[in-house]
Amino acid sequence: MHFFKDYFSFTKKERKGIYTLIILIVVIAFLPNFFRFFVKDEPIDSSDLQKAIASLKTDSSQLAKSDKTDDEYYNDYTPAYKTEKQVRPALFYFDPNTATEADWIRLGISKRTAQTIQNYLAKGGRFYKPEDIQKIYGLKEIDAKRLIPFVQIAEQKKEISFSKKTFPEKTSFEKKIIQPIDINEADSTDFKTLPGIGPVLSKRIVTFRDKLGGFYSVDQVAETYNLPDSTFQKIKKYLLPGSKGIKKININSATIDELKAHPYINYSVANAIFQYRQQHGKFNSIDDLKKIMSIDDQLLKKIAPYLSIE
Repeated sequence: MHFFKDYFSFTKKERKGIYTLIILIVVIAFLPNFFRFFVKDEPIDSSDLQKAIASLKTDSSQLAKSDKTDDEYYNDYTPAYKTEKQVRPALFYFDPNTATEADWIRLGISKRTAQTIQNYLAKGGRFYKPEDIQKIYGLKEIDAKRLIPFVQIAEQKKEISFSKKTFPEKTSFEKKIIQPIDINEADSTDFKTLPGIGPVLSKRIVTFRDKLGGFYSVDQVAETYNLPDSTFQKIKKYLLPGSKGIKKININSATIDELKAHPYINYSVANAIFQYRQQHGKFNSIDDLKKIMSIDDQLLKKIAPYLSIE
């Protein structure tokens, strides 16, 4: 009992609120029933109802009539093709590149599509294989599959016409004679006459030769930057040893910069030569360079032709 008293006991203010809420609920529930006393029922005119029903029937019949395929709809609005005579399709072998408009119509193709094909051919179009007819605009897929087995395309003969002016009456091929060249006297133009040597390689050979001070051996040409060995082997037989003297460097007076400017001498070797000379005096012979640890016999043999002590 105490439980119900604790939860279902209300103050006077709360009871008024509950009563008010109940009254509002009852009023809202019965409110729709009061509207019938304020709204008057108007009689329905049976003639108007019959007219509305008849109108709906007319609209539905028109929709039924318009339920046509795309071809039927197109033909309804193409009077020029309404009068077209219906030709019973006939199947026969044909070449789509030479078939006339009448041939296409006999095959069961519409006149409009037949004209499209003729326009395509007139503009230089051509069918190369039977399946190409599937690309015809307006040709139905079912018609294309029906006609493909009967397509026979004639091979196109290539007509080659030779003019007397095209080829000379007598053509003589003269074998190019390559002249040997001096590796120290030849310029870039001379090197370009050799097989496999273009303007870039010829210029590189001359530039490399000038930096060296001249070639003392034909094999030195092979050291040119980016010169393929296969190309060098082709031109080697046309290279003559240089008759011009080699430009030499005086190791007793040359600076470090002058020494390292030579392609065979790097900075460490140039500095070693210079420092040795500063400490021990002038060189008495080229062989004195053997006393420098950074110069071995192989390097000395390579650079010796370019060095002097006077």
